[in-house]
Amino acid sequence: MPGYLRRLLAGGAAYQSASLLSAGLALITLPLYTRKLTPADFGVAETLLTFIILASILLRVGLGEAFVRSWYQRETEAERAALTRTALGGVVLTTTAVALLCAVFAGPLSDLVIARDDPQIMRVAVFGLWAFTNLEMAYALLRVQEARGVYLRASLANVLLTVGLTVTLVVVLDQGAPGYLAGNYTASALVLVAIWWSQRAVLSGPGTRTVEVRPLLRFGVPTIPAEAAVFALNVVDRAYLLRAQGAAAAGLYALAVKLATIVILTVRAFQLAWPPLAYSVQDDEEAGRLYAVVCTWYVVSTGTVVAGLALLGRWLVDLFAAPDFADAFEALPWVGLGWAMYGLLLLLVTVGGRAGVTTRNFPAAALGLAVNVVALLVLVPPLGIAGAGIALCLAYAVMLVTLHLLTRSLFHVPFQWGRLVHAVVVIAALGVGGELLLPDAGMAGFVSRAVALAAIPVVLVATGFLQPGERAGLGRLRARGG
Repeated sequence: MPGYLRRLLAGGAAYQSASLLSAGLALITLPLYTRKLTPADFGVAETLLTFIILASILLRVGLGEAFVRSWYQRETEAERAALTRTALGGVVLTTTAVALLCAVFAGPLSDLVIARDDPQIMRVAVFGLWAFTNLEMAYALLRVQEARGVYLRASLANVLLTVGLTVTLVVVLDQGAPGYLAGNYTASALVLVAIWWSQRAVLSGPGTRTVEVRPLLRFGVPTIPAEAAVFALNVVDRAYLLRAQGAAAAGLYALAVKLATIVILTVRAFQLAWPPLAYSVQDDEEAGRLYAVVCTWYVVSTGTVVAGLALLGRWLVDLFAAPDFADAFEALPWVGLGWAMYGLLLLLVTVGGRAGVTTRNFPAAALGLAVNVVALLVLVPPLGIAGAGIALCLAYAVMLVTLHLLTRSLFHVPFQWGRLVHAVVVIAALGVGGELLLPDAGMAGFVSRAVALAAIPVVLVATGFLQPGERAGLGRLRARGG
C-alpha cells in the first residue's frame, strides 16, 4: 500500500509541478490582469475558457479515456503505437474539421456563447479549442508512458510561454480579452508541435498500422455524457451569471475560481495521476483497500485547504486582485468545496471504469446538472455569486451520493466511513466556526483565523484520527526531524 501511495504522490507531483509554477505565476500576474481587464472583460474571457474545456470533452469523443484504459491491455510496443496513432490521429481529424467550421460562423457563435457579437475573440477561442484538445491527448500519451521528465519539460515550457505571451499581449500591447485567450493557446500549440516531434517514432514510424476504433468508442463514448454533464456545471454557473447578472458578476466568480487554485491543483494532480494507478492494480481486493485509503486522505487534505479559503479568503482577494474584484471572496470557499467534491467524483468514476461499465456515470451527472440549474435559479437572485457557488456544491453532493449508489455493486470499496465523518466534523467545526465567530478584518482577524486553520491537523491527531501504522510513520518523521 505505501508503494502505491508513493506512486500516486510522485505522479501527481510530476504532472502538477508545472501547474504549481503556473499557479504561482498566475497569482503574481493577477494584479496586472485585473488592472488591465475590467471584471466584465475578465468574465467573458474566463467564460470562453470554460466553454473550450467543455467542447474539448465532446470533441475527444471519449478517445482519451479509452486510450488510457486500453494502453495497459496492450502488451507490445507495436500494439501500443498502433493504439496511439488511432486515438491521437482521430482527435486531430475531428478537431481540425470542427475548428474550420466554427471559424466560419464565429459571429453567431459569439452571440450564442457570450451574448455579444465578437467574431475576433471567438476565432481565438476556436484556435484554442483545437490546441487544447490535441495537447490533452498528447499529455495523455506521456502519462501512460510514465515519461514524467518529458511531461514536466513540456508543461513547464507551456507555462512560461503562456505567461510571457499573455503579459505581453494584455499588459504591454493592451489587447484585452482576445489577448488573454491568445496568450494561453498560442503557447499550447507550440508545445503540442514539440511533443508530436518528440513522439514522431510512435506517430509516424515504420508502418502505419492502427487499431480498430470501434472498441475504443464503445468504451469511451458512454463516458462523454457523464464527463460533459459534470464539467457543464463549471459552464452553466458562469453562463447564467453572465446573462442574469452581467459579465462583471461572471468576472468576480471567475476570479474566485482562480483564487481556489490550491484545491484545483490538488484535484487536477489527482485527475492525472489517479486513473493510471487505479487501473494498474490487478488484485481487486488490494485495489479496493487502496481506493478507500486514498479517499480518506484526499478528504483530509482538500478539506483543510477549503477551510483555509473560508477563513482567509478576504485577505487572499485583497492581496491578489484589484479593488474592483473585492467581492469575489463571497464565492471563494464554495468554489473550493465544489472542486474538492469533484475530485471525489473522479474516484467513484474509476469504480465503474474498473468494472468496464461506464454507462452508470451519466444518470448521476445528469441529475447533478439538473440540481445545479434549479439551485442557480433559486439561489443566485438573493445571494449573487455565493449562490452560484452553493449551487455547485449541492450538485456535486447529489452526484456523489447517486454515483456511489449506482456503482457500489460493481466493485467493492471498503470506505473508511468512521474516519471520513471524523475528518469532516473536525474540519467543518474549525472552518465554519472560525468564519462565523472570529473577526473578519484587521490583524486580529487574520491571526485568529490562521490559528484556527493550523489547529485542524493538531485536533485530528489529538482526537485519535490516525491509525497505528500512520502514527508510527508520523513518529519516524518526527525522529528524522529531531
